[in-house]
Amino acid sequence: MGPLQIKEILQTSPENQSIVVKGWVRTKRESKNAIFIALNDGSTIHNIQAVAEPGQFSAELLLSVTTGSCLKITGQLVESQGSGQAVEVKIEDILVYGTADPEVFPLQPKKHSLEFLREIAHLRPRTNTFSAILRIRHALAFAVHSYFNDGGFFYLNTPIITASDAEGAGEMFRVTTLDLNKLPRTDEGAINFKEDFFGREANLTVSGQLEGELGAMALSKIYTFGPTFRAENSNTTRHLAEFWMIEPEMAFFELEDNMDLAEDFVKKVITYALENCKDDLNFLQNRLAEEEKNKPQNERSIPLLEKLSFVVDNPFERLTYTEAIEILLKSKPHKEKKFQYPVGWGIDLSSEHERYLVEKHFKKPVILTNYPREIKSFYMKLDEDGKTVRAMDVLFPGIGEIIGGSQREEDYDKLLGRVHEVGIDPQTIWWYLETRKFGTAPHSGFGLGFERLVQFVTGMGNIRDVIPFPRYPKSAEF
Repeated sequence: MGPLQIKEILQTSPENQSIVVKGWVRTKRESKNAIFIALNDGSTIHNIQAVAEPGQFSAELLLSVTTGSCLKITGQLVESQGSGQAVEVKIEDILVYGTADPEVFPLQPKKHSLEFLREIAHLRPRTNTFSAILRIRHALAFAVHSYFNDGGFFYLNTPIITASDAEGAGEMFRVTTLDLNKLPRTDEGAINFKEDFFGREANLTVSGQLEGELGAMALSKIYTFGPTFRAENSNTTRHLAEFWMIEPEMAFFELEDNMDLAEDFVKKVITYALENCKDDLNFLQNRLAEEEKNKPQNERSIPLLEKLSFVVDNPFERLTYTEAIEILLKSKPHKEKKFQYPVGWGIDLSSEHERYLVEKHFKKPVILTNYPREIKSFYMKLDEDGKTVRAMDVLFPGIGEIIGGSQREEDYDKLLGRVHEVGIDPQTIWWYLETRKFGTAPHSGFGLGFERLVQFVTGMGNIRDVIPFPRYPKSAEF
């Protein structure tokens, strides 16, 4: 099983027992009475303090014990003489696994900007901030799988390489083995993809939804959780080129069932983080408060734990898109022309509109339904009025939309009509259409960008800081 991790050691009752600690040095300080080494192995936000006596070890050895070096410390676990920790290690032996020259090691014990840390993404997990984020990310992923498993869902692995564009936006990364300096051409001069590896155009997937629906029409309840890709030239704090999507699809679920599932799902997953990541969340809350202490009170964010409890403790408000537009048209920001983007029926709501509804008007999370058909995807079920579709978006404080979903159109003729209407070649998704021919059924689903969830739970301002190695325009270094 390997050595005990620092998280376990810190919870161990000290009885002068022999113990081995392994990890990376966060700090070392020397006084005339003792040498103090703070060690961390990533298992917890907290360091363990190891203490040696002056003269116990050679000067040469102690010079190699610097911030960032990796050590194995053998000693006795004793009650701590200082404040801030219950136990410490009385050092008997030090083995230096690897040194870190302080002249060049970039993570010295001082404040570093998040922008700088993105440039050293191979080292930033060693900081308190990013180790906390990665532990919370793990906990959320575990909670996602546990939630769906306990709910009778089956985990379906949908293709990463696909010939379909689920979103219809055309912002896809092409996958090819063709020599770009010597592309084969058809008689008409177009690229001859019949010569390519798959014999046709292929791309990285933007969503596993379409294939997920196929699984739901056999297994009743499935979910996907995998990487997706968008070739959108966006440099906002909310977009990545590579990110992970959670997409449940459920046969026999209609829109109301879909909303119930989405609300229960995010509440349970966030509750898991609140119960199992207390130290990391407290650290991130304090970090955010420190960052914002010089801002005016009305510009500060809701304290992190309060924001998470806000979602968990409140029933989500449910209303139609049309009702939301009416509220926005009557709102003070609209009347005083303080919204950056115009309000009117038929618009795709911006984040400022969504946040107004959540944070100012209802003061609780919101689920909007029944959007205009023109601004939603082809697969969404048409309402009886022919103008709107049975879509739903879940809106959160500070972030706006976090979940998008719908009841899917199960009627073959209506779906085919929408496919033609938006300009999709039916032959490219013939298999998707066929599920409406062979035992069709009402079904629904939604998508949640995992990084958007992690960003919300950790309170980080930029989505590039909640994935280990972010991919965005002009950046794929690590």
